[in-house]
Amino acid sequence: SGCPGGSPQDTVSNWITCPWPPEFTEALKYQWDEVAIPYWTEMNRFAAAHGVKLALEMHPGMLVYNVETMLRLRRAAGDAIGCNFDPSHLFWNGADPVAAIRALGDAIYHVHGKDVYVDPLNVKVNGCNDNKPYARLLERSWSFRTIGYGHDTKVWKDIMSALRMVGYDYVVSIEHEDMVMSGEEGLRKGIAALKEVAMFEPVGEMWWD
Repeated sequence: SGCPGGSPQDTVSNWITCPWPPEFTEALKYQWDEVAIPYWTEMNRFAAAHGVKLALEMHPGMLVYNVETMLRLRRAAGDAIGCNFDPSHLFWNGADPVAAIRALGDAIYHVHGKDVYVDPLNVKVNGCNDNKPYARLLERSWSFRTIGYGHDTKVWKDIMSALRMVGYDYVVSIEHEDMVMSGEEGLRKGIAALKEVAMFEPVGEMWWD
């Protein structure tokens, strides 16, 4: 979604994380009403005219960073805009991916298979917002991991089940950003984990109902 500056004079992005002081709220209103909504409304019109869907990743640091902001933009700009659902960012923000999937429903257009490890000791000291370099693993509050190395397979089975229940039947794309293992090993283990938790066959007739 990008993150506009806080005013027409700004030359860098400005991610607003709280409503005070009042200048923050004014900047946020400018970002939504004068930049993001007009821009994405036009992009939605263009995409819809060409039969294309736009999948925006809910990413902290961007204007669209959670379910609420994703749905706000979609309502304002149009439903050619949807979500690239990456559970890893929701985990470290304290959100529940399953609850998020159920809230987003058919707004999910693509899915990333990526996990995150949230370090409980560092979170207790510094909270979850962490802008230290990713290589400082022992100091960070969270780090991206291969599927199964941040959350166990039960969590991922619940995620895959929720995706199926809301009608998602498309790609789960492994995004490797694990600083603890190589890309090749991460890909192999990510594929193996997805094969265990994903469902591949049609449901079939519900004979017991």
